[in-house]
Amino acid sequence: MNITIKQLQVFVSIAETGSFAKACNQLHLSQPAISASLKNLETVVGGTLLARTTRRTELTPEGASFFPVAQRILRDIDTSLDDVKSLFELRRGKVDIAVMSTFASSKFPTILAIFHQQCPEIKVTVHDIIAEDVVNMVRREKVELGISFDPGEDQELTFIPLLQDRFMAALPPEHPLNKSKSITWKDLTKVSYISLQKPSSIRQQIESILDEKGIFLSPSFEAHQLITIGKMVAEGLGVSIIPEVSAKQIQSLGVTLRPITSPKIERSIGIILKKHKPISIPAKKLQNISLQYFKG
Repeated sequence: MNITIKQLQVFVSIAETGSFAKACNQLHLSQPAISASLKNLETVVGGTLLARTTRRTELTPEGASFFPVAQRILRDIDTSLDDVKSLFELRRGKVDIAVMSTFASSKFPTILAIFHQQCPEIKVTVHDIIAEDVVNMVRREKVELGISFDPGEDQELTFIPLLQDRFMAALPPEHPLNKSKSITWKDLTKVSYISLQKPSSIRQQIESILDEKGIFLSPSFEAHQLITIGKMVAEGLGVSIIPEVSAKQIQSLGVTLRPITSPKIERSIGIILKKHKPISIPAKKLQNISLQYFKG
């Protein structure tokens, strides 16, 4: 037989008040219920904890020894309940999220500001990394959720779309293609081209779609980060392709952007979760704010 919280509460209440009647009033229990709980507790511990006299109820020596232990257990339970209640009420807690760099430096700060305004006590750790690493961190459960491009069919992951992002041409300020309002992919085969390094998922998607159309882009330069590519374009080393989500950041470098047609290539950006893995209340709140932000 195990000791219950109710039994401890009955014992402590009687010991503190020195009266079964006062314990009944304090705990809102009947006299028989109080007596039964105490008897069951004494059965579990193996002896008498409280001795009744004509005037009041006194602790036995064994009861006096157990009394502070019972008080501490009840305090610990109350503290633990307060702690978990704080988590559910978003008064404390933390959330770890992985966000691809282009989104982390453009759309995500606004979402994070809304979250912080509504949940100021929640600590947030943002891992701003490349898109492929976002997927890996979610898969390995290093973070509760991620924001990146659609990873495609994956038995381990769930993808919740937020927005559609198209690819745009990034051009040096004085490049001849700046005269065009829009650019075709074939136009880019005739000029110096700067590409993301493999195994970039952006590069893989572009090359896969263009291969089907018989269009082949041969890079003159390659780099790992879009911000590096943006600076290379600004220096006139060539043209490149960037996701529209990073447009403001790239334009701030003095680069001109133009939409690309024939074919129009888009990619879905959204929230990535580990399938069948529950997430915390703060993470769920951040997810809902992200979804609401893009619903407008």
